[in-house]
Amino acid sequence: MNTSSRFAFAVHVLALLAQQEGVPLSSEIIAGSVNTNPALIRRLLTMLAQAGLTTSQLGAGGGALLAREPEDITLLEVYRAVDESQLFGLHREEPNPACMVGRNIQQVLVGIIDDAQRAMEASLAARTVADTFSDVVRNERLRKRRATRGDS
Repeated sequence: MNTSSRFAFAVHVLALLAQQEGVPLSSEIIAGSVNTNPALIRRLLTMLAQAGLTTSQLGAGGGALLAREPEDITLLEVYRAVDESQLFGLHREEPNPACMVGRNIQQVLVGIIDDAQRAMEASLAARTVADTFSDVVRNERLRKRRATRGDS
């Protein structure tokens, strides 16, 4: 079992681009913020560009840019652009049909998982990249205030 970090990385990238206010960023600079490999960032930017969320500026001083205003990009769009899997998966192998739980659990889980997926997607649809960046700014202000007061 593993989970994908692509959504978290993609939101990080888009919040970073929102901070730039139209100044392009190279994959190397973005990778430094995300603390990952620039090649991974380039793959992620390709996925985001295919979804119409980012664009790139070529040439000296070029790099990635938001394709739309941050308040016009929902986190659901980001999720769909980079993560094609369901929130939860079912058994890889068919459970034991001789067991009452085994022969019925898949059907029961499908309904539960579908409900969870819809709830998560509704939550992401209600939030934007601009909201995320505002939360980053708010957290940074709180961190600075605490540091000034000597709080932990």
